[in-house]
Formats: sequence, structure tokens, C-alpha cells
Amino acid sequence: MIRGALFALGFRPFYLLAGAYAALSVGIWALQYAGWLPGANFLWHAHEMLFGYTFAVITGFLFTAVRNWTGLPTPTGAGLAAIAALWVAARALAVVSLPAAALADAAFALAVAWGIGRPLLASGNRRNLFFIALVLALGAASVGFHAWPRLAFTVGLDVVLFVMAVVAGRVVPMFTNNAVPGAGARQVRTLEMAALGSVLVLLILDAFEVGAAAAAVALVAALLHGARLALWTPMRTWGRPILWILHLSYAWIVVHLALRGLAGLDLIPGVVATHALTVGAIGGLTLGMMTRTARGHTARPLVAGRAEVAAYVLVHAAAAVRVLVPLIAPAAYAASIALSAALWSAAFVVFTAAYYPILSRPRLDGKPG
Repeated sequence: MIRGALFALGFRPFYLLAGAYAALSVGIWALQYAGWLPGANFLWHAHEMLFGYTFAVITGFLFTAVRNWTGLPTPTGAGLAAIAALWVAARALAVVSLPAAALADAAFALAVAWGIGRPLLASGNRRNLFFIALVLALGAASVGFHAWPRLAFTVGLDVVLFVMAVVAGRVVPMFTNNAVPGAGARQVRTLEMAALGSVLVLLILDAFEVGAAAAAVALVAALLHGARLALWTPMRTWGRPILWILHLSYAWIVVHLALRGLAGLDLIPGVVATHALTVGAIGGLTLGMMTRTARGHTARPLVAGRAEVAAYVLVHAAAAVRVLVPLIAPAAYAASIALSAALWSAAFVVFTAAYYPILSRPRLDGKPG
């Protein structure tokens, strides 16, 4: 039996693995891109950021959240360690063979689906059953990546976008109102349904490669998600970094959708829209959620210290450089990649160093988890 705090609950190993991998893999990729290391591979970089880093954070979050939603256990101890080992095996295989890594990712997705599916089904928690399908969809996209890399990557990103939109809608207004007296963050049901529905429509159009319609839907979705964010009163959170990181990161979703629409009309390069989502939204929201949930589930105050704020600023600086420089100064494209990668890696070095003691030690109040 595996004992100790590291495998006491799903967020612990997966947040730690994700942080370390985000720092290491992007650092290596930047050195390869610059020609300082051999083996630059765009497909590896895209695959590993989505199916490696992002999938790990989603897994850690779901293993923790599903236990709260259902009151039933998710994998811990040896079972959790085995699932984490599958993820590590997939990352090791990706160095030599993406198809082999995809098979390991498929096994990992099945294990994650089992880990959240059992308590969801046993508790009759129908509201969250769709997360099982989304996890399996990510595993399927990884498998399809070898044959159809662009299609699988796009669909995989849309799945992650939908997960972020759903989770943010559940927690960001609530966190804001709980922490800021009189914040007045609110939701309008019709707008919520339209905003989430627009992402699902985009996912379907992308799956069938209907580019022209997808561009129009992305522009409409940008307006819907911008209105959604405005109702969450983001300007009232600036004194609380553990809150504004979530609002600012969600704003990158709006930017992504707007840029994606413009890219679909051939007005800007599509790569800037992609990185608004991957660096700005995914990088920022995952950092924000990892720091908040890790502190909450280890009985620490929900306050961001210097390390957290440094990581937040660094990841958003990485996003700004990666998105804005290619638009403003295309000649500096290569330099923007190097600088953005350095900022990203620094953000996750800070997170991993600061949160290793938190994630590897027992809760401060002595409770399990």
C-alpha cells in the first residue's frame, strides 16, 4: 500500500506532475526551436501541451471535484499512483513515438473515466456525467492525432475550451461574490446556455471541418463570452490576485474566439488565435485553479502570496508576447517564441517549487485528502 500525502487525493500528484512538465517540456521545445538542441518537432510540442500538460490538470481537478460532488471516493493510494504512472509512461513514449504515446493516453483516459465514472454513476449525479464523455473524447483525440494531427488537435482544444467554460461558469461568479462583498457577479441563464452552446457548435463544426461557418460562430461566441465575463464584475477583483487570475485568464477565451474568427476570414495568422487559448486561457486558468484548489484542499488560506502572483504575471506575460508580437512585429516572430517560452517555463518553475511542499505534505488541519 502506498502511504503518504502525495497520493491522498488526485490533485496532489497531477498538479505536481503538470507543473514540472509544463516548465521542462516548453523549455526543451524552445531550445530545440532555437537550434540549440536537436529534434525540434512541432507535432510533439502541440501533442504534449494538450494531451500531456492540460489533460493532467483536468484529471487532478476532476478526481478532486467529483469526490466533493458525490461524497464518494475517487482513486487514491496505489490506484492513483498507477494512473499517474500511465500518464508518465505516455510522456516518456512521446519522446520516441507519438502513436505509442497515444495508446498510453487512451489507457490513461479510460482509467480517468473509470475513476470519475464510478462515483458519478453510483451517486446518480447525472449533472456531471458529461465529464466522462469529455475525458474519453480527449483520449480519442490523442489516438487520432497521428493520422489527423490538425483535426485531432483542434477538436481536442475545443473539448478543453468547453471544460474551461463550464467550470469557470460554476466557480468564478461564486468565488467572486464570496470574496468581494457587494461584487454582484451574476449569471443570466439564456446567456449561459448560448455561450456554452456556441462552444459546442464550434466543436461540431471543427469535427466536420466546416471552416467558414466556424469562423462566424467563433465571432458570435466571442461576443457571448465577453458579455458573460462582464456580468462576473472582473474589475472588482484587482485587489485579490487569486481571483483576478481567473477573470483575466477567462478574458483570453474571448480574445481567442475573436482572433479565431478573424483567422477564419484570413485576416490574421491562425497560430496567434491558438496561442491566445493555449498560453493565455489554458495556462492562466490552470494556474489559477491549481493554486486555489491546492490551497483550499490543504486547509491553507485562499490568498495568493508572492510566488503565486509571480507565476500569474509570468504566464500572462508569456501569452501577451506570444500573441501580440507576431501581430505587431512579424519580423520578431522567432524571438517572441523564445521569450514567451522562457516566461512560461519560469511561471511553472515558480509554481512547482512553491507548491511541492504543499502538495507533498498532509493537510494543515490533519483531515484526510
